[in-house]
Amino acid sequence: MTDKIILAGFALLFASSALAQQVSVDTMATLRDQELNNVTVTARRVGVRRMGGAVNGQDILRGELFKAACCNLGESFVNNPSVDVNYSDATTGARQIKLLGLSGTYVQMLTENLPNFRGAALPYGLGYVPGSWMKSLQVSKGNSSVKNGYEAMTGQINVEYLKPDDEQGAALNIYGNSMSKLEINADGNIHIGGSKNFSTEILTHFENSWSHHDGNGDGFQDDPQVRQYNLQNRWFYKSGNYMLHAGIGFLNEERTSGQVAGSHHLAAETAPYRIRIGTDRYEGYMKHALILDPSRGTNIALIGNLSMHKQSADYGLKHYDVHEKNAYASLIFETNFATGHNLSAGLGLSHDYLRQNLTLAEGTAAPTGYGNRYPLLGNVERETTPGAYMQYTYSLGHRFVAMTGLRIDRSSVYGTFVTPRFHVKWMPADFLTLRLSAGKGYRSPHALAENNFLMASGRRLVIDELKQEKAWNYGASLSFLIPLQNKALKLNAEYYYTHFVNQTVVDYDTDPLTLRIGNLDGKSYSHTFQIDASYPFFRGFELTAAYRYNLVKETFGGRLLAKPLQSRYKGLLTASYKTPLGLWQFDATFALNGSGRMPTPYVSTDGTPSWAGHYRAYGQLSGQVTRYFRHFSVYLGGENLTNYKQKNPIMGYHDPWSQTFEPTMVYGPVQGAMVYAGIRLNFGKRI
Repeated sequence: MTDKIILAGFALLFASSALAQQVSVDTMATLRDQELNNVTVTARRVGVRRMGGAVNGQDILRGELFKAACCNLGESFVNNPSVDVNYSDATTGARQIKLLGLSGTYVQMLTENLPNFRGAALPYGLGYVPGSWMKSLQVSKGNSSVKNGYEAMTGQINVEYLKPDDEQGAALNIYGNSMSKLEINADGNIHIGGSKNFSTEILTHFENSWSHHDGNGDGFQDDPQVRQYNLQNRWFYKSGNYMLHAGIGFLNEERTSGQVAGSHHLAAETAPYRIRIGTDRYEGYMKHALILDPSRGTNIALIGNLSMHKQSADYGLKHYDVHEKNAYASLIFETNFATGHNLSAGLGLSHDYLRQNLTLAEGTAAPTGYGNRYPLLGNVERETTPGAYMQYTYSLGHRFVAMTGLRIDRSSVYGTFVTPRFHVKWMPADFLTLRLSAGKGYRSPHALAENNFLMASGRRLVIDELKQEKAWNYGASLSFLIPLQNKALKLNAEYYYTHFVNQTVVDYDTDPLTLRIGNLDGKSYSHTFQIDASYPFFRGFELTAAYRYNLVKETFGGRLLAKPLQSRYKGLLTASYKTPLGLWQFDATFALNGSGRMPTPYVSTDGTPSWAGHYRAYGQLSGQVTRYFRHFSVYLGGENLTNYKQKNPIMGYHDPWSQTFEPTMVYGPVQGAMVYAGIRLNFGKRI
């Protein structure tokens, strides 16, 4: 039997498994009698799988994340039809997620099921999670579970990091691109005493952009120069029925942008308009779990995390400091008290502390509104919210799952509020799954901390006394698994409706020279319909197509208008091919982003509007080729290969000190085509 026959035999043996199989030769000794001395068979899971419970969502695994550069969390949704990631402005590099047609402020961000990246960390938090650190992502739509709090309105995104108790080893990833950016990531874990029961790991990240680019010639950098140091140390300990997870983290980031020195738009007597944002962030978390009855899954857990976020920012002549502290703790009891019946109950406590200072140049008008708290000189906001929840889940095999939850919280600022949520999953046949959901969500807004990039605008800023945000969300989805030519066509259709009772509205429209952050006075809602399908045409090759339509409207100044800078539709086509022996992988994604409405323009001195009222649809193409070797892989790819750029991402760029300077109206890419390359090295085996 030749080595080819042996490899083919392994391929046939594992083809019937639910997991895709990858056969790799670990040690190839000299062929004797035409037989292999040692062969290691490694199972490779599918890259994306649908969550099995009542909640509608996807589990995105490490293999799927590596189909693109995935430098950080913000770049990990290239192939995802449900999540969009857009720049919030054209100067600071702030990014936001959009889910169900709404801003990422309504998506609850979790790291290992602990709330994270809230408040001041929100604008830049997507860049705080390096891609090489992530083991998987869970993206759920709708209100999700009440276990993690009351903040999810349109969904949850949970990041699972590499674990200290994973198989022992280390890895190194080096990445560089044509925008003069370098990234180095390293991770490693050891089992102390040779046992997984006591282990630790180190996660490290460094990135630096050492040059500036001005591809459209407006005199401003297309992307900020970012230098970031990021470090985590994580621990795992198990003794009998007791388990402990704990860790600490530190991040330091310097972000600079603005006018390029020597630009022809810069008058000789005028200082360049510069932006500098310095951030120091400290984190710590712990999870204690005690299994009381393994046969019934009865356990009690105490989990919590702490973070301190310090940021100092200069936007031209504006200086903004913010010092934020977040604390969260939850005591959880869970049991399967009978077959098919699960009960989870718990107590929770969260505390937010926010101190802000805003210093303006002499003669500059301070932001108005916000009660009597302006100018922001030592302004302190505190909110403490204790709460309790109960969640019951009924399962009838895998055919029917119903989950209902209720939590009651009392905020020191907003008083008592109740959060009901309900999810159901029904499989009337093996090829059909129906999910329904309904629930409510709340969040406490922090106008400047969460939107500090708006201070790059030259507009007059008005901030009202803000109310707690409240929204109802309803959803339905149908999933089909259709046999087609001995393969399975996966088809999914879903619809979500979000209705706001109270909302914080960023109003560009009522006065084109004023930005108002205020409370909703009227209607605000989002209708989202999505259909997607994937099919493995032949071995190793899978094609996915998706289409999403968004109808999102808000009331601005008494007028119900389409939400600005929101594409009405999106089409996505992704193709992935991996060769039979798993040595080569080819991935490509094409996205068609639909047209949308621009904010109301102001009228120029010649009587013409300063910009068009709508923007057109545009396409983007990205791709990557990966070559796998025994202990490393190399990859080469490109983003925005169609080279589409928003023509004028910065309005009024010729006079950044005027009231007409506006860099925050970004709907599309601000950079052109970009190519990148990298290498991933593995020492030992990382899961």
